[in-house]
Amino acid sequence: MLDQTGADSRLPLYLQLRDLLAAQIRAQKWQPGQPIPSEAELSQTYQMAVGTVRRAVETLMAEGLVERTHGRGTFVRKARFDNSLFRFFRFETADGRPLAPKSVIVSRKLIDAPRQAAEALHLKPKVKAIELLRLRTVEQQPVLAENIYLCAQRFKALLEKAPEDFGDLLYPLYERECGLIVASARETLTVETVTKAQAQLLGLPEKTPVVVIERTALGSDGQPLEWRQSRGAASKFRYSAEIR
Repeated sequence: MLDQTGADSRLPLYLQLRDLLAAQIRAQKWQPGQPIPSEAELSQTYQMAVGTVRRAVETLMAEGLVERTHGRGTFVRKARFDNSLFRFFRFETADGRPLAPKSVIVSRKLIDAPRQAAEALHLKPKVKAIELLRLRTVEQQPVLAENIYLCAQRFKALLEKAPEDFGDLLYPLYERECGLIVASARETLTVETVTKAQAQLLGLPEKTPVVVIERTALGSDGQPLEWRQSRGAASKFRYSAEIR
């Protein structure tokens, strides 16, 4: 039986345990990539049948909070963003093979956080932010321009690292250099006309329509870590969904 968990006692025991474990994950008791206790350990801790514990863990797996690795255990799931852009943009060869974009940091500035970035990152006015302008390329051709904003205090280690050493993926860099792990993200898509500066960066004619992907990346505690806007030619945009 569960004791002093604050769980809704009207729920089946496995759902009470699921709620408790989910709350502990959100509170970062276990970081993404770290194992949670085994089913036997959870059974002993909460005085519940192993079958009940297994059902709770399977519910967490179905919800994407944890994942099981055969022979190793159950781990808090790390978000995977490596191929997220392929959901929205076609980067592929003539024969349809997908191509992974490369990344170049065009500029890095320490600035007062712009209003939109400050609101998204829950920063007070005039708080310093790191602004990264990043260009994504495929076969040396520009395809995406990104404006990325980070709280300078939390990501100050990035001010001491050469931008050319950032690599193609930023989230592993945040974890390695700053100890900050992106666990999830919210995205909004809009369409606008490319500005003159963006047109030059992307090699597009002025007034070309571009799709803007606005993303707020969150830690496992639900707090915002990064806010970015990614712009790419609307002619390369695609959207697909499976409705059941």
